[in-house]
Amino acid sequence: VQLQASGGGLVQAGNSLRLSCTASGLDYRAYTVAWFRQAPGQEREFVAGSRRGGTSNHYTDSVKGRFAISRDNSKNTVILQMDSLKPEDTAVYYCAASRTVILSSLTRAQAYDHWGQGTLVTVSS
Repeated sequence: VQLQASGGGLVQAGNSLRLSCTASGLDYRAYTVAWFRQAPGQEREFVAGSRRGGTSNHYTDSVKGRFAISRDNSKNTVILQMDSLKPEDTAVYYCAASRTVILSSLTRAQAYDHWGQGTLVTVSS
C-alpha cells in the first residue's frame, strides 16, 4: 500500500493550492481518508476528512469555508482544495487512510493505518 501526496508549494496569502493523494494497493472507496498537517515544533493536526463511501466530510474549524476535501474514484485520488490561504496554514500536509476509523476518532492521527509522505505548503504574507 502506498499513498503519494503532491501539490504543495509556495504561495502568497489569499491564493489557492490543490493537494492530491493517489493510492496504490487499496481502493479509496472502502476507506475513510483524511488530511493532517504539521507545522514546525507542533503536533500533527487534523485538517479534513471524508468518511468511507464519501458519506460525509469534516473539517477543523480553522479551515471551514476555505478548504474542501473530495474524491476522484476513477483515479483513486483524494483532493484537498485550499482557497484563501493564510500564513498560519503553512505546514507539511499528510494524507491518511483507514478502513476501521470510527466517527469519534476521525480527527486522531493514531486511528489511521496508512500515510503519505507529506507535501510542504508555505504561505507567505
